[in-house]
Amino acid sequence: MNVIISDTPHVRKRRTTKNIMLDVIIALIPAVIAGIVFFGYKAAVVLIISVASSVATEFVYSLCLKKKPADFVRNFDFTSVITGLLLGLSLSSTVPWYVPLLSAVFAVAVVKMLFGGTGKNIVNPAVCGRVFAFIAFQAVMISGWADAVFGPVEGSIKAGATVLTSVLSEGVSAMGLTNLDLFLGTGLQGCIGETCKLALLIGWIYLGIRKVIRWEYPLIILLCTAFTTVFLNKADFAYFLPSILSGGIFLGAVFMATDYVTSPSSRVAKYVYYACLGILVAVLRHATKIEVVSFVILLMNLTVPIFNRIFRPVIFGAPSIKEKLKARAAKKEAK
Repeated sequence: MNVIISDTPHVRKRRTTKNIMLDVIIALIPAVIAGIVFFGYKAAVVLIISVASSVATEFVYSLCLKKKPADFVRNFDFTSVITGLLLGLSLSSTVPWYVPLLSAVFAVAVVKMLFGGTGKNIVNPAVCGRVFAFIAFQAVMISGWADAVFGPVEGSIKAGATVLTSVLSEGVSAMGLTNLDLFLGTGLQGCIGETCKLALLIGWIYLGIRKVIRWEYPLIILLCTAFTTVFLNKADFAYFLPSILSGGIFLGAVFMATDYVTSPSSRVAKYVYYACLGILVAVLRHATKIEVVSFVILLMNLTVPIFNRIFRPVIFGAPSIKEKLKARAAKKEAK
């Protein structure tokens, strides 16, 4: 008899990491198309460089570990493609070519592969790549303009992180556009993947239908961000939609914060974790008057071991908390 010894999880399903990553890639396609339509060929160049650099870095790293190219191809799970796509979508279309290249190398080589590869990283590689780009290349991290493909917008329109900064600093009256503009990405200035919330919503629905993520997880983040922002602005609900339709919270909530590896294990822990993430985004936005989503996700990733320790899942075969309470109540009645 052959005994197979392997790491957890021990329950095997037909669904593999590769299948899940392919679903995520499909879910990102609407955002990729919208970004290219809004920002033109420059957005496509940034995305291509980011994805190619991510895959190439993983390949070179595997060669350094003396693995055969054939083994790399056979075991390739598309996680580096996801890292490259998310990193590229979180950058501006106007950044120089070396920004996505070096950021992708850092994200894959340092954040992912150095910790052991897929499933071993303690923080989200794409988020770290975005933070690396912001810190190392702050002078060139300037948002590009998008054409008003859904209809002209009167006046000078500034959106993305810019409109968020205006809302945080001067109030919602300084926004200069409608919530529909923010949702469709009409005439916005921002990162490639965060302008059109409609495209991100389509990806969110797809991931929910495919059961890659639970549909309520991003909703918890968005609602907590929105309600906390309203509370911090004297219960003015005019801030509700702009707080979640501007900046990178929508992209981060759907595709980055819900990463399997860098989020808590149990469902209760996830609910508390995502609620804390949304509240922290709103509080730090209010305090700093700038976009902080990437930094908050990175910070919350580091707290995952704490959440897993506090909200430990019930051991298989052990009585649940509800069953323990019933047993305790039965003992009291017996006495």
